[in-house]
Amino acid sequence: MSNSLKSPLNIIFAGTPDFAAQHLLALIKSDHNIVAVYCPPDKPAGRGKKLTACATKLLALEHNIPVEQPINFKAVNDQQKLTQYNADVMVVVAYGLLLPEVILNAPRLGCINVHGSLLPEWRGAAPIQRSLEAGDEKTGVTIMQMDKGLDTGDMILTAECIIEHTDTSASIYEKLALLGPTALVDTLALMAQDNYNANEQNTSQDDSLATYAHKLDKSEAELDWQLSACELDRKIRAYIPWPVAQFTFTESNTVNKQHKIRIWQASIQESDSEKPIGTIISANKSGIVVATANGAICLETLQLPGKKALPVKDILNGRADWFKVGANINGIVD
Repeated sequence: MSNSLKSPLNIIFAGTPDFAAQHLLALIKSDHNIVAVYCPPDKPAGRGKKLTACATKLLALEHNIPVEQPINFKAVNDQQKLTQYNADVMVVVAYGLLLPEVILNAPRLGCINVHGSLLPEWRGAAPIQRSLEAGDEKTGVTIMQMDKGLDTGDMILTAECIIEHTDTSASIYEKLALLGPTALVDTLALMAQDNYNANEQNTSQDDSLATYAHKLDKSEAELDWQLSACELDRKIRAYIPWPVAQFTFTESNTVNKQHKIRIWQASIQESDSEKPIGTIISANKSGIVVATANGAICLETLQLPGKKALPVKDILNGRADWFKVGANINGIVD
């Protein structure tokens, strides 16, 4: 690189899950100095509700990096503590806490965020899921300068990846977990240059192109067979690994007992069937094909209540009576 560098930078890192920890690891391996790691307080987990540290904290402790866990940044003491680290920049990745303006302005170069979309599309809490659900052809990560708005800051660098027709939120998450750390290190290299000028080099977002990625809710998991096969397929893939798309099956021969059946894998099926929406067109080892408002969808891997996810051929071995050709996918069967 021809430009001289003001490297290494002193960095505060703020993040929580494994996705954040992968970015922290990239910074640990870089020439920069991690002066502190911020993450939320430990939370109860498991049957014993034992207080458990997040992935980012565990990685920080492994590398002897100071860890701070404020509940929020409303307390003046917490604000002053962060300022005392005298960081050049604060890197925020899936942290989960809102940062007040006093924190955003504390580091010399402010705070930057790794966001899982190509801004200004899909600002908000669930960018990966909403991008898949909408049928986008590509996604990526945006490294942006944080401001007091929700994902509205100027963009420093972006990295793109194609969304394949088989991608789930889980697989996109993995792709972005590879893209993001590299983009972050490249961004910090830009920011470390003597001639770095955020006002001149960063790109403002076009608010007229903005879309909002609302947080996922469990209620969205229940599929509506009135949608097209294409829409259902996108939802199924978007809701893996959470909340996982499902349908409610009703048995008439047990006083209308209901079962929530999760769908872990499905595919769009070409069909010229004129069967009513929700009708099972075929059920064999390849899958259960269901008529939709437009086309059909083949359910390939299902999870019955209290059981592990299994290929449909194994489900049919024990529950073929639930999925008879000509019946409605939601029951009721005699």
